[in-house]
Amino acid sequence: MSANVFWGRAGWQAVRCFCVVGLLFAAATASAGEDKPAWKPAPGPLMTPWGEKVTPQNAWRCYPRPQMKRADWVNLNGLWELAITPREAEQPQQFPERILVPFPVQSRLSGVKREVSPEQAVWYRRRFRLSKPGRGRRVLLHFGAVDWETQVWVNGHRVGSHRGGYDPFWFDVTEALRPGPEQEIVVRVWDPTDQGYQPRGKQVLKPQGIWYTAVTGIWQTVWLETVPRQFIRRLKIVPRKVQAGAESQVDVLVQVAGGTGGKVKILVRKRPGGEVISTSTGPAGVALPVVVPQGRLWSPENPFLYQMEVIYTPAQGGERDRVQSYFALRTVQLVKDAQGRLRLGLNGRVLFQYGPLDQGWWPDGLYTPPSDQAMLHDLQTVKRLGMNMIRKHVKVEPDRWYYHCDHLGILVWQDMPNGDRHIGPKDADLKRSPESAENYRRELRAMVDYLHNHPSVVLWVPFNEGWGQFDTAGVTRWLKQYDPTRLVISASGWTDRGTGDAHDIHRYPGPAMPPLEPRRAAVLGEFGGLGLPLPGHLWWNKRNWGYRTYRTREELQNNYVKLMRQLVPLVEKGLAAAVYTQLTDVEGEVNGLMTYDRRVLKFDPKLLRHWSAKLYRAAGR
Repeated sequence: MSANVFWGRAGWQAVRCFCVVGLLFAAATASAGEDKPAWKPAPGPLMTPWGEKVTPQNAWRCYPRPQMKRADWVNLNGLWELAITPREAEQPQQFPERILVPFPVQSRLSGVKREVSPEQAVWYRRRFRLSKPGRGRRVLLHFGAVDWETQVWVNGHRVGSHRGGYDPFWFDVTEALRPGPEQEIVVRVWDPTDQGYQPRGKQVLKPQGIWYTAVTGIWQTVWLETVPRQFIRRLKIVPRKVQAGAESQVDVLVQVAGGTGGKVKILVRKRPGGEVISTSTGPAGVALPVVVPQGRLWSPENPFLYQMEVIYTPAQGGERDRVQSYFALRTVQLVKDAQGRLRLGLNGRVLFQYGPLDQGWWPDGLYTPPSDQAMLHDLQTVKRLGMNMIRKHVKVEPDRWYYHCDHLGILVWQDMPNGDRHIGPKDADLKRSPESAENYRRELRAMVDYLHNHPSVVLWVPFNEGWGQFDTAGVTRWLKQYDPTRLVISASGWTDRGTGDAHDIHRYPGPAMPPLEPRRAAVLGEFGGLGLPLPGHLWWNKRNWGYRTYRTREELQNNYVKLMRQLVPLVEKGLAAAVYTQLTDVEGEVNGLMTYDRRVLKFDPKLLRHWSAKLYRAAGR
């Protein structure tokens, strides 16, 4: 077990990367034969410092679901066998290649780095040793995320399928396991990329401009865990009463699989292993009130997290299930400032939100960060620059990314990945096919369910710049009803329909602000885009661009300061938030605060902290 540790105003916080634990499992071993060549990264233009250290033995060993931890699990990342076939082909008999999971097929770190067309299917196979559990226990096979349509077989038995490129899913594979230790998993993936209607973000088959390399297949951790016959399937945590220094309350809904009935016991601590400060008991399947004495509120300045243990006892007796989790006390709402203007608020107070657009792409892993440490580095850089927010742009990250935001105190605006067709600034909403609309709503709900318990996520963005935008009012209304604990920007950019909690405009290089309104805040969802291409750190030697491009660091910083000098008066007039484009260079875009390989920070951190602080003061906080 290893831990990355950082210092925050709330004191020491341990950001732990839990290694593989197998209390009841035999070790999982790769299936590839000795005749196949050893793995190595595929050739490519750039590699991050963390990518240089990746091996089949250390690829993404962290526990993948930190908000619902169990002790008994096995990590199946590592070398798998691979075959790419025509889309309609039957399961292949031969798997001639190796791939390093969880890196997508098109990435360097997969070892493959190959284009996949919509007319092809990708097949994975992994053979491993696993003893079938006794005492009525179940074995669950988890996938963090697979893009896009997945079918899974265990020992020749089809155990299930899934559609969705961004949400985690699992299958109970207990009945498919063999009595002996030798087991086999086969996974088939089909991905239409930009030829389909499904949410896909910025993936295209022909990358150019703001559109990037496609991602196909497994791109997050694959893992197994054992659970009792009846087990905790999901937690839903909702802050109900939030008061600094006074009695507060969260409601905890414990959903159970494998049966009905039973009792739940919830224990709350201020720190791991600390004294229990609150206990609540009641039936499963009912939201239980959990009282927290002398509440400590979560904020970017003090990201305090309460530790929670949940114990489930089945009604008919039998083995109990136990998970570790955490929660925060915080509220998100629109609030009025001293002049009566609507602004974004946290815990009932005005909080100007400023931070980068973050696309979450990597030159060596594409959608998949090379390691947990690499992912954490991006977030620590945001804090280092004095920023308090990130707009996660048309991508959904692994659970651990949000876990780190929770611990660091970074507010997250979460975009829904776009799909289908696009509309222009003056066009009416799309008329999607029934199948496309149903799929969008299903994947949107899956994203909201997946991220619901993370206190860092404060705002949903269902549409960006008319990309896939349809039924704007209906989607916004559903989001507000389904998750009333967060704000919604219906459409970030040029296709505002007068709905949601904020009017969001984009202006490059900007800055600018929309008119103030009595019922919505005014925000600048994208601006900046100042570029600086640095030789030796470019995805392409040519075809690089920014909204404005400069030759030296001094020119870049001087023009950033010019933007800030124009932005501060807008904040004083009522602008509630601003998003700078962008955290890193991405492929041909060179307008990042960092280079694409994360080796160079283009700005003086002191300069950016200085101007970030000016923005907060201009808003009153």
